[in-house]
Amino acid sequence: MNGRKYTTIYMSLYGISNLEDISKKIFIETTQLMDKNLKKYMESHEQSVIPEYAKTGLDMAHFFGVSNKDDKIDYAKFFATDDKVLCFDDLERANVDVIDILGYINNFVEHDHIKTILICNEKELSTKLKSSNLEMKTFIATYILDKENGLLNSEKPMVEKIREKIEYVFDKANDYERIKEKLIGETFEYAPKFNYIIDGLLMRYSSNPDLVRFLREHTSLITSTFVKSGTRNLRILKHALNDFSKVYEAVNKYYPNTKLRVLQTMLIFTIAVSFEIKAGKITKDKFITINSNEEYKSILVSSRVLMDNRQFYIKEFDNNYYFNFKADYRFFKFIEIYVRTRIFDMRAFKIDMECIINTIDTEKLPGYKRLLTEEYWKISDDKFPEIIEEVIGNINSGTLKLVEIVKLFGYFSYFSKRGLIDYKIDDLKLMFIDAMDKASKNSEYCDNLEEELSRIGLDVGDEMNEVVQHFHELNHELEYKMYREQADSIFKCIPMKMELFYDKFAECMDKPILNHYDAYQMFQRITCASNEDIMLIKEMLVDRFKKYTDELAPEAPFIKKVKNVLDDYCKGKETSIKIVMLKEFSNDLNDILDLYSGEEYEQLFEEQDLLLRLEDI
Repeated sequence: MNGRKYTTIYMSLYGISNLEDISKKIFIETTQLMDKNLKKYMESHEQSVIPEYAKTGLDMAHFFGVSNKDDKIDYAKFFATDDKVLCFDDLERANVDVIDILGYINNFVEHDHIKTILICNEKELSTKLKSSNLEMKTFIATYILDKENGLLNSEKPMVEKIREKIEYVFDKANDYERIKEKLIGETFEYAPKFNYIIDGLLMRYSSNPDLVRFLREHTSLITSTFVKSGTRNLRILKHALNDFSKVYEAVNKYYPNTKLRVLQTMLIFTIAVSFEIKAGKITKDKFITINSNEEYKSILVSSRVLMDNRQFYIKEFDNNYYFNFKADYRFFKFIEIYVRTRIFDMRAFKIDMECIINTIDTEKLPGYKRLLTEEYWKISDDKFPEIIEEVIGNINSGTLKLVEIVKLFGYFSYFSKRGLIDYKIDDLKLMFIDAMDKASKNSEYCDNLEEELSRIGLDVGDEMNEVVQHFHELNHELEYKMYREQADSIFKCIPMKMELFYDKFAECMDKPILNHYDAYQMFQRITCASNEDIMLIKEMLVDRFKKYTDELAPEAPFIKKVKNVLDDYCKGKETSIKIVMLKEFSNDLNDILDLYSGEEYEQLFEEQDLLLRLEDI
């Protein structure tokens, strides 16, 4: 500038909590008293500023050979700024009042005539100015309105009156504009050219020419997804592209014949999920409960047809990022896990990729899956009868899951009422109930029927009630079977595989797996264990019931039965350490039973006790 060389002194205001911190930063960068050895080191390593970690925890004055034990250092005395340009970044992220910072900086501009640059996100700064101390501002605004009898005025809504009063009394945004007008000579808006920036980001992947070529070919896809995110955070985009490089390398290594459309969708999904999570637009758990592309598409079906507000976010996510981009596979669990947890889960990766290989062509999907995962109107008229017959064959075979049959009944009843199939509702009920009886022999317990039914995506009526009731009866039997098998697999580890027993039992601490187990069999297992293990088993049981009293209430009759067997066994036995341990075990079981002495448990206790008696018969 005018033949003179200037040095830029860059300072981030991020986290600055007082104005003295700014002085310290300027002092560090401008002092003429810097230790010669430190200067020499910095020059040899081409360092223009002292790294932050070198500054932390140091007494600045002593570090640079300045000592003043009695008074604070006057940092201004050591400034040498004739050939410097001060650059303050992250103004909106400072923990000091912005107006105070601008007043402080104004001293450099007006009094010291130092060339100064300010960098900030004005939109974020405006929001910060308006939202700071909002509770206090609301209280004061309400108090003022009350004194002015403004609360009784019904011309405007109360919220609007309070907001206007807050803006009138605490309008620091206007203060900022006034100081800015006085302080700032020129304002430049940063309007990046995304294609140019993306080209710069891709230089870091020069060691992988295939990846660079793929990303360059899809610059427009990257840019459009970036724009759709509604943010301008290039740091997140850089991290998202870095995550995608890992995804791209894994896919090319293990599944080199993956279709281009799948890779394109993976690129969109990686960037989209990165922005949704890292920009703070959503909480991380929005995607956790979705485990597959099939579930994702089922949610879309239900949200689009039923306008289900619970799934509204997923619908908006899909409409935003996949608008005018057709892809059958749009959700990748392994990518979601990687972005959310930073763990590249190879198991989830292989599950996703195998599913893609098997289902990427919807024409090859089984008919029943097409009904459950896609809008039925996407099926052509000439294919629809063929798919209906195929699904009926699947249903009658007894190979489908119980919950899938219930959901399919919802579709078939809907089709019947609209004349799309030549089946009466009563005939359909008989067919599906018979199919459910067959399927229950090889099906699994379902603990989220309501969630599954919400994904049907059709307006079904009362005709579902009978089918759902029959499902609950069969599902209860499956629950009984599941817990019985689970308990058996756990307790058969006693006494030979005790470590495995403790691991398995710890996984079921809150599940009532014992209410269908045989009490005498458990007694036999316990008496075969060592004295030490008897103590540990007893402690686990007691701790388990104290933590999950309500959840384990169905086990109370079983515990009573085990206690009775233990008491009978110990009667008349010669005293030994094991007998003492078993008696203490019985006493602790009695303490567990005391947890269920209240009236609220009496009916449940009687019902479970009756069931156990019937099982014995």
